[in-house]
Amino acid sequence: MTMAMTIAGCRTKTPATILVAKRVVSISANTTETLFAVGAGDRVVGRSRYCDFPQAALALPIVGGYVDPNLEAVLALRPDLVVGARGPLGPGFVRALEEHGIATYFPDTERFDDIVTMIEGIGARTDHVDGAAQLVASMRARRDQIARAVASLPRPRVLLLFSSKPVSAAGNGSFPDEMLTLAGATNVVQSGGRYPTLSLENVIALDPDVILRAEMGSAAAPLDEPWSTVRAVREKKVVVLEDETILRPGPRLFDGVATLARTVHPGLAL
Repeated sequence: MTMAMTIAGCRTKTPATILVAKRVVSISANTTETLFAVGAGDRVVGRSRYCDFPQAALALPIVGGYVDPNLEAVLALRPDLVVGARGPLGPGFVRALEEHGIATYFPDTERFDDIVTMIEGIGARTDHVDGAAQLVASMRARRDQIARAVASLPRPRVLLLFSSKPVSAAGNGSFPDEMLTLAGATNVVQSGGRYPTLSLENVIALDPDVILRAEMGSAAAPLDEPWSTVRAVREKKVVVLEDETILRPGPRLFDGVATLARTVHPGLAL
């Protein structure tokens, strides 16, 4: 087995040559799922409190959350690699790990191509290149199946909400935006960044055909009276989504796309 390899094209700062990781801490749900999906689950020694899939991950020690990992808890597990999704976690945590000689991998995962890069990067860092390749191939096959199913269908204009107070939505360039496109829908939010905050007046002007509510963590409360001026609300075309796969840019991405496709195209068999 080759113990060192060159990793090209990484989206985060890593040494040009790294050792194959034997002890990995994962602090985001999508990277934890990826580690198990490529066959490297036995290398994972710690997780965040949000890493709840697969079932085997629940037995692992918790090192904090996605945005507030505990450095001491991570170091106590003696990892040689810490992985996670690029996001609100600041550079200080990554810098502290690297100062302790621990390799890090925090790639962007806002497009399907980025997710493929993340999977391949984790496969390379754990000596599971073949497992990563098989996973990517199966995801592409699922993508193509969904694309065929929605190709001839009308594309409803959809607002995908992550919060109604304040109104936070999937914007152009985000991975949920790409998921909507793959599901045979059109995202009504095309400006303001990846995850913009909108006013109710903005929502009324966007005039979506369907509103999807992906407010995870607690049941979505009924929309306030002012929302009754929104056409999709008046026409009772508001759907609460309770499938976490629509929010995880990882191995189950196309389970989430299929959920979205069935939601915006009632009766679609996938």
